[in-house]
Amino acid sequence: MITVIGAGLGGLMLARILHLHGIDVEIHDLDASATARHQGGMLDMHEESGQAALRAADLYDAFRAITLEGGDAMRILDKTGTVRMEEDGNGLRPEVDRGDLRDLLLASLPGGTVRWDSRVADVRPADGGGYTVTFADGRTITRDTIIGADGARSRVRPLLSDVAPEYSGLSFVEMRILDADVRHPDLAGLVGQGLMFALSDEKGFIAHRESDGELCVYAALKTPADWVKTDLTRQSLLEHYAGWDKRLLALITNGDGDLVPRPIYALPVGFRWERRSGVTLIGDAAHLMSPFAGEGANLAMLDGAELAKAIIAHPGDIDAAIAAYEAEMFPRGAAAAAESAANLIMCFGADTPQGLIDMMTGGRQMEGGR
Repeated sequence: MITVIGAGLGGLMLARILHLHGIDVEIHDLDASATARHQGGMLDMHEESGQAALRAADLYDAFRAITLEGGDAMRILDKTGTVRMEEDGNGLRPEVDRGDLRDLLLASLPGGTVRWDSRVADVRPADGGGYTVTFADGRTITRDTIIGADGARSRVRPLLSDVAPEYSGLSFVEMRILDADVRHPDLAGLVGQGLMFALSDEKGFIAHRESDGELCVYAALKTPADWVKTDLTRQSLLEHYAGWDKRLLALITNGDGDLVPRPIYALPVGFRWERRSGVTLIGDAAHLMSPFAGEGANLAMLDGAELAKAIIAHPGDIDAAIAAYEAEMFPRGAAAAAESAANLIMCFGADTPQGLIDMMTGGRQMEGGR
């Protein structure tokens, strides 16, 4: 039995591929149910990672059926609202709603695979071998193999390292505009069919259209880590954008629902750990990075697929499987984390948005706000 902590995209991908090969998996997740919370916005699936994992899981055709046509279009603006660069989508990195993708993976697993309402409080080595998982409600289980797929605040990571994610210096404030084409067609047009960056003065807005016509908007600011917890109102947010075009400010004033603070944290570039029997990490638990390489979800799914393949290739020898997986995952994650860190600096530098435009016109491709 493989025990996975976390029912995100990486953990579900791992379980799906192992299920196809007759290997039992249990997943424990803190959410009360599959629908307990909104799963986030749109994701662009990269051919070499997310799409490759979906092919390995025999879910690629089903995935294509839920993508947003034209959702990979992109436009770059400055604070005056002037469009500095615009590209139509080419379909190579199709966009999909994170919640729809998660539902697809959940539906591909046997009922009961995910044990909901199982918030992990602690994971420790057990007397006599294996690991004891203690849940917030006091329950415990002991298992030989634990896979940490539990994200930025992983409860499994401390088994392997005492390194913790560090604040990047940048915070997002998430806002949503419902039924934008009908209620706010001017803002829908401003964002366009896919992803929009509006950058100047080392700050900006990142917005994208979702499959239901909703706009997901992130205000991005260099602030102390606790600013969004102590001084966050629409008015205080507007003050940071004094002098910006009124159409961009309307992304704040016309938002629906609460403002959601999202400080951006990352593990050190090149983070790794000493191998330990029966335990490893995938996704953000292993290589948390900022969203400025567009790799977070893609790498989580690829990690899940590659770990599953390694387990299948080493029947009865989980440590050999983990060793093979980690040998490939560490350099892959380090390269993506380095790109992400560099892109964050470039997007919010003194000459923004010119740095992003130069990168795009120079032939490289970057997806942000994922």
